[in-house]
Amino acid sequence: MQRDKTQIEKQQEATSVASSSFGVKQVEVADSKLKRYALCVEYAGAAYRGWQTQKEKDVPSIQETVEKALSKIANGPIKVICAGRTDACVSGTYQIIHFDTDAVRPDRAWVRGTNTHLPDDIAIRWAKSVDDTFHARFSAMERRYRYLIYTSPVKPGLLSRGVTWTHKKLNLFRMQEAANYLVGEHDFTSYRAIACQANSPVREVKAMELYRAGDLIVIDVRANAFLHHMIRNFAGVLMTIGAGEAEPLWARQVLEARDRTRGGVTAPPYGLYFVDVKYPDQYDLPKSELGPYFLTQNG
Repeated sequence: MQRDKTQIEKQQEATSVASSSFGVKQVEVADSKLKRYALCVEYAGAAYRGWQTQKEKDVPSIQETVEKALSKIANGPIKVICAGRTDACVSGTYQIIHFDTDAVRPDRAWVRGTNTHLPDDIAIRWAKSVDDTFHARFSAMERRYRYLIYTSPVKPGLLSRGVTWTHKKLNLFRMQEAANYLVGEHDFTSYRAIACQANSPVREVKAMELYRAGDLIVIDVRANAFLHHMIRNFAGVLMTIGAGEAEPLWARQVLEARDRTRGGVTAPPYGLYFVDVKYPDQYDLPKSELGPYFLTQNG
């Protein structure tokens, strides 16, 4: 029995050296206990059908692309959980994911190694080992998005799929007055997609601030969670009000109607960025730099 115990202990301590990535030795641990990692993903979403892996073949998604790259570094299949699933053509500067694996790699290998297998419009920003109480979705306390509206008589050539363009002049003060009606805990039925699958339409919008950054108007929204198309429907209503086509009070009237058909046009996905997630301090994750980085004003 003692010999068997010794053999088991030696097997648990045994390691094998795998191929290296960026010159970093990859070590496989014989112990069956899985280790959990948290990673930050940045992506330009214009070429993808959203975050979530699609059922149809050959339909690109951020999740599937990231999982394939991570699996090459882990030398085995990796499945990830994200903080929030973004829609088709929506971008992210601080999407947090986690996954479990029995492959042990230095944090820099999960970053630099994975990035060698990713296309130019997706990047891993950092990686950190976390304990198994961390969950990218359920541990999140707050999420933050920014919606960028480019106001100009002429359409943009650069960032044409990174901002939403309007030739109309928008009144920022009218838009902010309207946005104030949407702050707080409400039933946001009027501001979610008809196909939204969330069990409850109630969400708490903690803040919604609008400001100018050059020719851009930024809608900066923080909430405990968001519904399908919620921010794009916010943007559609606020742009209509900013153009003088409705009064600021209309934002509240739409909210109180609890009827999506009263909510106006859903704004395009281009210009929407997932920029931050708040977690309990115990996990000590790197702070978001509140992108996208080309904004002249950060906050």
